[in-house]
Formats: sequence, C-alpha cells, structure tokens
Amino acid sequence: MNDLFKNMAGMSGLTDQVIASDFLISAKSGVKTTAFALTEAATPELRSALREQLMAAISTHESISKYMVEKGYYHPYNLDEQAKIDTAAAQTSQDLVD
Repeated sequence: MNDLFKNMAGMSGLTDQVIASDFLISAKSGVKTTAFALTEAATPELRSALREQLMAAISTHESISKYMVEKGYYHPYNLDEQAKIDTAAAQTSQDLVD
C-alpha cells in the first residue's frame, strides 16, 4: 500500500476539521469583503443588497464556528487548547509529506 494512503487511513475526523477550518476562513473572508464593498456602494439599492449578503455571511460564519466548537475543533476562548489543536494539525500535515 502506498505510504500516502497509509497516512490517510483513519483520518476522517481530521479531514472534517480541515474542511470546516477552510470553510470558516472563507466565510470570514466573505464577511470582510462584503463589509468593504458595502462601504463603497454608490446606491441605496446596492447598499441594501450588500447589507443582506453581509448578514447572511455573518450568520454562516456563526454557524460554522458553533459547529467547530461543538466538535472540539475550535476553542476561541481557550488559547492554550487551540494552540495544542493547531500544533497537532500542523504535525499531521507535516507527517503526510515526510
């Protein structure tokens, strides 16, 4: 069996964590981008549409954050625990390429 497949075996939890983390980062980027666009909008109609999109992006970010906290992937109020999780994820990623 290929070493890559050996390393990937049994990593479904980590895969969920990676997907959720990427989604959270994307949602956060969407919030920032939409908020910036809102400040640049020239018409009331556009501002209204962007405001709705901003609220949807914030709601999505909140949902993903809650999911990650419930699963133990994200500890926004416990930096020591979050550092342990981030270190373990980084080590696992490093082990995949070794």
